[in-house]
Amino acid sequence: MSTRIHHRTTTLRGHEVFYREAGPADAPVLLLLHGFPSSSHMFRDLIPRLAHRYRVIAPDHIGFGRSATPSTAEFSYTFAELADVTAEFTEKLGLDRFALYVQDYGAPIGLRLALAHPERVTAIVTQNGNAYEDGLGAKAWAPVFAYIEDPNEETAAPVRQIRSLEGIRWQYTHGVPERHRDLLSPDAWERDAAEMAREGQDAIQLALIGDYGSNIALYPDFQAYFRDSQVPLLAVWGAHDEVFVRAGATAFLRDLPEAEVHLLPTGHFALETHAEPIAELVDGFLRRAV
Repeated sequence: MSTRIHHRTTTLRGHEVFYREAGPADAPVLLLLHGFPSSSHMFRDLIPRLAHRYRVIAPDHIGFGRSATPSTAEFSYTFAELADVTAEFTEKLGLDRFALYVQDYGAPIGLRLALAHPERVTAIVTQNGNAYEDGLGAKAWAPVFAYIEDPNEETAAPVRQIRSLEGIRWQYTHGVPERHRDLLSPDAWERDAAEMAREGQDAIQLALIGDYGSNIALYPDFQAYFRDSQVPLLAVWGAHDEVFVRAGATAFLRDLPEAEVHLLPTGHFALETHAEPIAELVDGFLRRAV
């Protein structure tokens, strides 16, 4: 039996937010929060594998995908603001309890949401979604840190390269073994690159990258939340990721000794090559935890 995936929109603060939804309305909720430079499209192979047992909901963050992309004059592009909008999104849909699946940018957005509303979060799945300095790959983050420290045209140039077609293609392909390369769909990075090339995206993405240091400053708070709540957590991690390296996955065990950590032989966008085993791991974890 095929899974029906609904493509919907809602309005928050006057801005349209697009989301994908599947699964029984009365099932436990799994909220999927995507990373940079993608959208809910990154979950296209995961949603149908989990919708038989969960109500799976995947929004596009404002500024990404099919959601509104207001200018930086109309919307404050910070991670705090995106987290607040995500909280409002859950309230608009009546989601008072949910598990989180976070990747890349989705991690600080989701973890800020968990800090503000810990009673709502039943469990966390992190797929290359970082919360420890251990996980920051030195080479990949060097241009970002240079821009954060001194934002100017010279430091912005390497950051802009990250969201070029070649920069985005690298994010999808690096760390993927040769035997899995033919599982990668060029449609994914070409779609992301086209969206990143839209009018206004330069200012939007520079604003968010410039604000990324605020997430790192919150790492001690995220880690205190883990220790205090002992929230059930599953880390499924592309072990060859050079953006968020494998040490970021094992670091969760310092604060959550019962966390489940699985290192997969792939890169940053692990769902592109390992959607089936990740879905099996997530399903088993949520059945035990939720």
